[in-house]
Amino acid sequence: MAADIQSPVEATRVDPKLLELLVCPLTKATLEYDAARQELISRSAKLAYPIRDGIPIMLPEEARPLD
Repeated sequence: MAADIQSPVEATRVDPKLLELLVCPLTKATLEYDAARQELISRSAKLAYPIRDGIPIMLPEEARPLD
């Protein structure tokens, strides 16, 4: 049963191929992956989209505004 438990690092890993395909839903610009904060950064929209359990949440209303 213990073999089914993933470490936090494994649980938050995002498929690199997926990251290559994703763009900002507002500007269609490429995104930067911030592994430390588990976010996808859109410099053009000034938003940071969260990644939860390894899944990018690409909804503008869920994004954090960048300063």
